[in-house]
Amino acid sequence: MAIHLRAHAFAANPLRGVSASTTAVSPSAAAEALRSLLEPGSAAADAANPHPPHLSKILPFRRGRPLARSPDPPASAPPAAPAWRLAWLPPSRVPGVAPDAFVFLGAHAEGGGKEAAAYWAVDVSDGEGPRVDGGSGDGDGPAFVDLRTLMVATDWSDNDAMGDLAIAGHARALLEWHNTAKFCGACGAKAVPTEAGRRKQCSNESCKKRIYPRVDPVVIMLVIDKENDRALLSRQSRFVPRMWSCLAGFIEPGESLEEAMRRETWEETGIEVGQVIYHSSQPWPVGPNTMPCQLMVGFFAYAKSLEIHVDKQELEDAQWHSREDIKKALTFSEYEKAQRTNALKVNQMCKGAEKGQSIAEDFKVGSGEPVPMFVPGPFAIAHHLISAWAFEGAPKVPSSFSNL
Repeated sequence: MAIHLRAHAFAANPLRGVSASTTAVSPSAAAEALRSLLEPGSAAADAANPHPPHLSKILPFRRGRPLARSPDPPASAPPAAPAWRLAWLPPSRVPGVAPDAFVFLGAHAEGGGKEAAAYWAVDVSDGEGPRVDGGSGDGDGPAFVDLRTLMVATDWSDNDAMGDLAIAGHARALLEWHNTAKFCGACGAKAVPTEAGRRKQCSNESCKKRIYPRVDPVVIMLVIDKENDRALLSRQSRFVPRMWSCLAGFIEPGESLEEAMRRETWEETGIEVGQVIYHSSQPWPVGPNTMPCQLMVGFFAYAKSLEIHVDKQELEDAQWHSREDIKKALTFSEYEKAQRTNALKVNQMCKGAEKGQSIAEDFKVGSGEPVPMFVPGPFAIAHHLISAWAFEGAPKVPSSFSNL
């Protein structure tokens, strides 16, 4: 069956795009309020502050992992997997951190009222970090959890959980960028945060170059053999056993999206691509730390040649797969099982025990036999490219692209 989401994982961040309204909080006002709380006497009195500091909420990260909590599910619903949520802290729980280390994420009205809370992220990897109990024994102790684990553990039908995932992804991307963009690329001077951490500026008075968070665009494509009703899937050596996915690659300077797609497909598989159709895009903040904010741009691509020549330095394998085989790989129960397993793992980590099966071990059918192949789960744009083709048929090609 096809799985349709309201938005891709890591998209639809509820803290982004706050309109100019009574609930909007400017980054400068939020920063002043936070500074007044962290450094008493350094700013205007709280009574005169347009944004009361008690409404500042902090999300700590340690080595790229956000702080999360996972209460046990209610006894009235024992079959349900435990849900996770971000563990927001008051500024008093994050002591000894310089005000400039905090990154403004956005604002949101609290309790349906007009008063808004400002949300911040901070990297506490180098210090003792927030005073947080490792596990209280009641299933509600916060823990620093890898974002990929949270990604798989998220119930994609839970809009609140998907919103938390998007916030965590945005925060991780910004914090990783701050960690890698410490110096000006033009003159080498120290780069200092400005606009509440949303950009940086060179500290050299003769330079003052503005530095913005980087975005690394990546094309991801499902290559289709229209005549034989097949799709091209590939494996990389880092994949878990039996997992296949779409081809993907970074865009080079001076390339269009279409050119990048055709080049990557040719270099990795020897397949020539002609017509291309845009599908959707997805923020992807779970890549390497050196590329903290990838943007996956997804396409369907029609093959003009069919013989595969795999570049073994890039891929482990690439093969054509029939529509029926791909439908079997899109087994809804397997994704539910993986989600439940990782949700339980997060819950155990919040209790102080890092236990649980790996994702690879979780892909089993009821008989105990391993699934012959599977594709990435609903948290990945690759899943939706593959699912859209498998269940809805090949997309129609606009006549304007017929000669490509």
